[in-house]
This record gives sequence, C-alpha cells and structure tokens, in this order.
Amino acid sequence: MNNHIIRFILIIALGMAASVSHAAGILTPTGSQHKPIQIRDHHVNVVINNGFAITEVYQTFHNSNPENLEAMYSFPLPKSASLSEVTIYAGEREIHGEVLEKQKARQIYQDEKSRGKDSGLAEKNEFYTFEFKVYPVPANDETKIRFLYYQPLKIDSGVGRYLYPLEEGGTDEAGMSFWTTNAKVENTFSMNLEFKSAYPVQDVRAPGFEAAAVIDKLTDGHIKLDMQLTDMSLNRDFIFYYRLQDNLPGRVEVIPFRNDPAEPGSFMMVITPGEDLKPLTNGADYCFVLDLSGSMQSKLHTLKQGVIKALEKLKPGDRFRFVTFSSNAKELTKDWIPVSDEALSRAREILDPVTSGGSTNLYAGLTLGLKRLDEDRAANIILVTDAVTNTGVVNPQEFHKLLQKVDVRVFGFLLGNSANWPLMQTIAGTSGGFYDTISNTDDIMGKILLAGNKIKYEALLNAEVKISGVKVFDLTDDTFKKVYRGEQLVVFGKYQNGGDARVTLKANLTGEDKTYTSDFKFPDLATDNPELERLWALATIEKIESQERIGQMPPSETENAIRDLGLSYQIVTDYTSMVVLSDSAFTDRGIERHNQARTAREQQARSTRSQQPAKNHRVDEKKPAFKFKAPSLGGGGGAIDPLTGFLAIFFAIIAAAKPMFRRKG
Repeated sequence: MNNHIIRFILIIALGMAASVSHAAGILTPTGSQHKPIQIRDHHVNVVINNGFAITEVYQTFHNSNPENLEAMYSFPLPKSASLSEVTIYAGEREIHGEVLEKQKARQIYQDEKSRGKDSGLAEKNEFYTFEFKVYPVPANDETKIRFLYYQPLKIDSGVGRYLYPLEEGGTDEAGMSFWTTNAKVENTFSMNLEFKSAYPVQDVRAPGFEAAAVIDKLTDGHIKLDMQLTDMSLNRDFIFYYRLQDNLPGRVEVIPFRNDPAEPGSFMMVITPGEDLKPLTNGADYCFVLDLSGSMQSKLHTLKQGVIKALEKLKPGDRFRFVTFSSNAKELTKDWIPVSDEALSRAREILDPVTSGGSTNLYAGLTLGLKRLDEDRAANIILVTDAVTNTGVVNPQEFHKLLQKVDVRVFGFLLGNSANWPLMQTIAGTSGGFYDTISNTDDIMGKILLAGNKIKYEALLNAEVKISGVKVFDLTDDTFKKVYRGEQLVVFGKYQNGGDARVTLKANLTGEDKTYTSDFKFPDLATDNPELERLWALATIEKIESQERIGQMPPSETENAIRDLGLSYQIVTDYTSMVVLSDSAFTDRGIERHNQARTAREQQARSTRSQQPAKNHRVDEKKPAFKFKAPSLGGGGGAIDPLTGFLAIFFAIIAAAKPMFRRKG
C-alpha cells in the first residue's frame, strides 16, 4: 500500500480519537452531594526488561468531606495486563490483596466496608477498565494505594512501544452516564522509567512530554527517564518509544523460569524473523470502510479531505471503493473505480453530500465492504473504528464466519483506550490482516512507517512453530496465518524437564516452503523471571477468550477455565477479583495467602535484576536460525523502497528539528 494512504488512515484515526476527552480518575456518582475525593499525587515506576514491562503506580487520595468516604478509581485497561498486586497504606499499616472468585471478593469487601474496616477491591470491567475501591478514606485525611501489573511488549521493525494509558476511550456509555470523573492531580505527577536492553538502543522518544522528560543514557542498552509535572490531569496517555540499533540479526530468544525441579517450568519464546521480504508491486484494490457514526460529526470535513488526498497518491493500476456505516451501511460507489483524474473528480462529488449520525453497525459496514471482490486481484479493507459495535450483528462468531468466506485482508486501526480490541483481534486474525491501536499521544510518522512496513511487503504465510527434544505443552500460540515484515512471534508455554531442545519455524514465502531451526537448552533451574508464570496464564486466558469468540469453546467451559487460571496464578480477570484486607481479616476468614507467597518471590527477583544489566537470552547466536538481518525502519532485512526510505529520513529530520528530550547533565 502507498504510504500516503497509510498517512491518511492515521491522520483520520488520530483526528477521530482527539474528539474524546475522558480520563482515568476518581469516580463520583452523578448528582452526589459530596465533594469529589481528590488525587493528591500520582507516581508511576516502570521497568522494561527482556520483553515485558512492570508498571507500579502509587496514588494518594484526599477526602475533604467531614465524613469517611469510599474512593472509586477507574483506570483504562492496558492490553494484556496482568494486575498482580494491590496495596493500601492505612495509616502506619500496609494491607495487601489476594485474588478470589469475583462475587466472593465483592461480598467480603462489602462486609468489611460495612464494619468500617480498612479494605479494598480491584475488578476488571470487560475490556474497558480496571476499577479500584478503597474504604475508608478518612474524613479530612488521606489514604495511599499502590498497584502493579505486568505486560509483554513486542518489537515491531526494531521499534518498541510502551503505553501508560490514562485517556479513556469514551466507549463505556453506561458508565459515562452514571459517573463523573475527577482526573486532576492536585500536587505532583511523576514518571520514572528504566529501560534495559541486551541490544544497543539507537533512540528513545516520549512524544508530547519532550520538555519535561529527563533522559539519562547510562549505557547503550540502559536508559532512565524521569519526569515530574504539576497541575496535571490524568487525561493524556504517556507513550515511550525505543528504537533498537539497525541491522540487528534475525534471532530466537528464550526466557525460562523454573523454580522447582519437581515442577514444570514456564518460558517465553520470542522469534524475530530475518528474511528478505520483497516489496509488493502489482496493482491492488482498496475498500475504505468509513465510520460515520455520531462521534464523527466534528471530523467529517477532515475525513472527506483526507480521502481525496489519499486517492491522489494511489498509483496507476489501483482501484478503490467507498463504504460508509453508522446505524446502517451504504455503498457510495457502484463498483471499483480505477484511479484517474476523472475518478478523483467523481470521488469529490460522491463524498461532498455525506453526513454523519447514528450508532455503530460495524458488521453491516464490513459485509458491504466485502462485496464485489475480484479473485484475480489483491483486496484490502481499511477499517478505522473503536470496534464497539452496538447495532445489528454484534456476536464475534458472526464476524469470524463472515471473513472466513473471503480472501481479503482487513487492516484495522483501533481508536483510543477502552476500545474493543478483542473484536478487532478476531477480525484481523481471521482475515490474515493486522490491527494497531491509536492514541492521541502516538507519533503519527512512526505509525506511518510501521504500518507501511507491513502492508507494502511480502509476508510469511501459514507459519508454524514446533519444539522437539523436550516435552512442551500448553503453548499459547504455535501457528500464525501471516507474519508481516518486522513482526515478532511471541510464544508462551510450559516445559516438563530441562534438556536439549530444537525449535523449528516452518512457513511459506511466495509458494516456496521455508524452514528455520535453532538448538537450545531448557534449564533445570531458572529463577530470574518468576513473572513469566502470570504472563503465561494471562496469554492462555486471552487464547481461551479468542476461542470462545469464534465458537470453538462453550462459554461455561471458558468461564471455568479462566476462573481457575485467575485463582491459581493470582491475576484479576472477568471472573476473579482482588480483595485487600488486613492480615488478621485474611486469617479470620480462612483465606490462604497465595498471592503473598507469589509476590514475595517476584519482588526478590526484581530486586536482584535491578542490580544487573539486561541478560541476553538469544539461543541461536552460534548457529543462527536466519541468514538475513531483522527488518528495521532504518535498514536491514532486505531492500527498502524509495518512499519508505524518504519517510524514514524525513522522520529523522523532524526528530532532530525539535528536542526529543532533555538529557541529564
């Protein structure tokens, strides 16, 4: 796809997302007679090391009312986040959380609250938010809360992205009508981020926070970011980009954890393919499925202009169609239109009278977009939405069935936090496309480059990962319909015993079968990364949820499996919650301290790792699995077309023209 098309998609997406201004913060029932509880301070500590991030948040709540109140805090749900610790500081005491079945945790919290006891509750609200309750916040006094979560991070074309989400997506309409949100931080907001990499880092970026962020580059792979702000509201995402050195090798990395030789171990395998994927040169068809629901009203003029500008950049041989949807879907073009000057004039006439309004019938838009496909041409659907479909067909199984019938790639661009990424994952995964999330804080040029790196190049097809020599089981993923240029394959799993193993990646490239292998050793004992157990559990839960969405697992079986994993590995899910009580309350209620034991092990490992450089977990260094470099924005992994090269240079010029950060010292 032409990069100008991608530029259009992302500009429109960011414009749509910018119309939303909801935020994380204290929730107060609409019409409440109490003064809202204040957020006095908000401090965030982040460590990114070996493929996953640990985010630790401290908040101080202040109650200026003459009576004790309950604090309710809402936080946009980070994708693939494992909420693992909640601590409340009640005076001089610390009380900690244990994960229980959801209804049981809620009942215990309400009981403790009714007795006036210090207590807390953390729950997951579907794909929207984590929600915390703390009682009491004493009259004219304050209470502090701490929570911690883990999440895996992928490298895309040598670029990593960490998102600390604060801006609500505005997709939970029922919640928005019931609550008002106080997002203001009265005193200090701080962000302390430590990044460790086994590979040299070429550059980092915190878009929108350049003036406040102080960067200390300790080594080529060890960077710290410190930032303090006053008069801050929790309505703007924080994003940290990091770009690895160009021309790094394609590689296989394995991060293990095994605490007890008598028990199975866990592992995270990260495969970064190095293959010479060629640019696509044949003409293609592009169906723009345009969201015209009510939220688009203020952006409609920009949408129309953007479409025309995009069409001006299509090349001879390309064709286009327009489909719009809100409450219903409508085709604006009767058939595919070959690109020409006359076609541009016709496109202007078609788009000019279009208006917005209504709800979101995504299924109708996709169904209409899939009509008139030509089997002899590559077909692509460009979909920009929050995917929170609320009219017509809403069952993900129906989306899966719809897309199984056709050979078309859907490229989805998902707007804002709290967007329905599970549905978009189903749509993109079924079609062999991909999806990306868009934040108002994202760097649009970076997004253009990363999307173009995938769409415009060949892909590895029907990729399959097999591990032999050692018994492995409960893998989260081992087949991938398409692997786009720059993508990493991340596989979590369990291994029975230590020993010599071989990983084999098989895929098809333009009709030719490809095989890549690497030999490595699973250790008998590896205690550096106990967090991998929770990350495996969460990845397994997401796999189960994905299977349920497409009808491969019944809901009752799904619920039981997710509940069991949440309880066993002490993570907050749709069916498990974390209740925070005093030690004596846990004892009186006969609640075993499973999370306390797991947390102690993880805290010890974090303390040990904090004193060490990042460990290199590459297992194919002596005998590389790939003969080409891993793709990157700046070079490697095969030839880069002139347009992408130009944009990469342009991005570098822009970055150099304004300070990306303040360096320490």
